Amino acid sequence: MSDSTPAAPVVLDVWCDLQCPDCHHALTDVHALRARYGDRLDVRLRHFPLEKNKHAYAAAQAAEEAVVQGSGRPYIEAVLARTGDLGARGEKLLVEVAGELGLDAEEFDTALIDGRHMLIVDADQAEGKAIGVTGTPTYVIGGERLDGGKSQEGLRERIEEIADRLLAPDGPQQG
Repeated sequence: MSDSTPAAPVVLDVWCDLQCPDCHHALTDVHALRARYGDRLDVRLRHFPLEKNKHAYAAAQAAEEAVVQGSGRPYIEAVLARTGDLGARGEKLLVEVAGELGLDAEEFDTALIDGRHMLIVDADQAEGKAIGVTGTPTYVIGGERLDGGKSQEGLRERIEEIADRLLAPDGPQQG
């Protein structure tokens, strides 16, 4: 690797339930982290639908369909902004949000029926359980798991400390 080659970005996995109000509030921190680090921080949404949230599993599948249609992040943020509506309206809301964003709403409906994205959601959830995720949001960066399900107080600062250490010129290399 030459000195002119940029280092690989630090990965921040955000384990999320799209029906979870705390995950909606966590978006403020995610936006701030993206603004601060830009391409040096790769923020990845990982699905962890909780059993208590009846429509979270369908929402995770719908989010994967949004990724396929090229609008993953806007779709996820739109659904998270309406966690209360999702609880009340379920899959109807998921298809409606797709239409509002100009996505192929019929394809969303079909994807929810045929379950084409279930394996991705199941794999994320299994990986989350394997590393000890029990609630949402949970962050994993630099091998550290930070649980935001009980309180998000101070989490962004802790994530920044870890990211700064990993991104320091003499810090550990990821990749």
